[in-house]
Amino acid sequence: MEGLVERLEQAVIRLEEVSVKLQGPGLANGDMVNGINGALSEWMQAFDRLLKGPVADYLKNSRAIGDDVAQHAEMVNSALQVERAFLNMASTHQEPAQTELADLLRPLSEKIQEVQSFREKNRGSALFNHLSAVSESIPALGWVAVGQKPGPYVKEMNDAAIFYTNRVLKDYKDSDARHVDWVRSYLGIWTEMQAFIKQHHATGLAWSKDGPMAPASLSVPGSPASCPPPPPPPPPGPPPVFLDEAPKQDAPAAQRSALFAQLNQGEAITKGLKHVSDEHKTHKNPGLRSQGSPQQQQASPAKSKGKKKQNKKHPPVQTPVQPPVHPPVLELEGKKWRVEYQEQAHDLVIDETELKQVVYIFSCNHSTIQVKGKVNSIIMDNCKKLGLVFDNAVGIVEVINSKDVKLQVMGKVPTISINKTEGCHVYLSEEALNCEIVSAKSSEMNILIPQGDDYKELPVPEQFKTVWDGSKLATEPTEIAG
Repeated sequence: MEGLVERLEQAVIRLEEVSVKLQGPGLANGDMVNGINGALSEWMQAFDRLLKGPVADYLKNSRAIGDDVAQHAEMVNSALQVERAFLNMASTHQEPAQTELADLLRPLSEKIQEVQSFREKNRGSALFNHLSAVSESIPALGWVAVGQKPGPYVKEMNDAAIFYTNRVLKDYKDSDARHVDWVRSYLGIWTEMQAFIKQHHATGLAWSKDGPMAPASLSVPGSPASCPPPPPPPPPGPPPVFLDEAPKQDAPAAQRSALFAQLNQGEAITKGLKHVSDEHKTHKNPGLRSQGSPQQQQASPAKSKGKKKQNKKHPPVQTPVQPPVHPPVLELEGKKWRVEYQEQAHDLVIDETELKQVVYIFSCNHSTIQVKGKVNSIIMDNCKKLGLVFDNAVGIVEVINSKDVKLQVMGKVPTISINKTEGCHVYLSEEALNCEIVSAKSSEMNILIPQGDDYKELPVPEQFKTVWDGSKLATEPTEIAG
């Protein structure tokens, strides 16, 4: 079945090439692209090789994993096809104005948002790291709008993906080779994209220099074939004449001219000022300071009294906006335990666990949760003052966007990740002393090591020093950070 899908994709690409040769603007208008009428440009052929190579491998490996990863990959493929349509248009058209360029980029922007929204809607997925790697790096497709040097922009997005693909490799490198192949093929897309940009668009997207102006909208794949453009409209008539007012676009210039004219009067600029006698000067008559300005004195007394009286009787009341109240959730959904919106609950226990199950804890505050048995992984997201006690986890235990939380390991866990969190205490057991603790953008982290009947508290460094040692950057915690 996978081989049939690949053959169909290759057939579609060949049909698109034939369509460009027969109906492309280059053939219709007599334009020359690389010296051949209606032919794909050299860098369009290079982009097609990227689609047939790393992108095809990525789709194949995503379908092998299935579930959310396969669905996510189809969205990425759709976004790449939109980008291909944009590049094909740019190879035969001149660059439009910025406002028109924004309209042309809108379909690509919508595809990128679709990919990112899918991750947000599936934060409890067992394959969340896969979805995050794609979601964090898919904005790299926006390099077509980056001027000067778009290559480093794509590399920055690729680095964002590596943060999550490293987690995928740590979870599956010894258990499932499909995920290792998936990481290799996905990162290969951005590696090849950087090489493609360096060779053909090193200083920005190379628009056609002698083609027609870009159309008003982009014809994306799957949309109906566009009709030939209508004949150009007749030339506009003479502009209307306004006798009563000056053109609006010259108003700022006229104001500046008038201002400079006044400033250039020299000493004559003070002729229009009125003389103020000593009896009206506040620095010589302190009693005038409490009377307010003349405009305030001229205000209607009845109106002022009415305002004061009204404010005393009916002061403005600002009703605080109450956040939406969600019902608490504690249920098993497929292979995922959902613990959500728990408040002041200290008797939450999950005891019917299996090795393939994932525990997802979201927006729980002032509560305590105990997970018994052995589970695959645990994710704590957007929680405050939450205590988590668990026996064993074969994968990662992750804390994200939380504040003042505590974790206690009763058995074993290979990795604990703390990301964007303020205040996190981790109590390790004797069996979990060799676990790896990875932190990023977090503060007030403390690891407690068992010593007899008590624990020894050790802070996690938050401040680092980086120096150049002659061959590479060397980073180490500063003494202030402990």
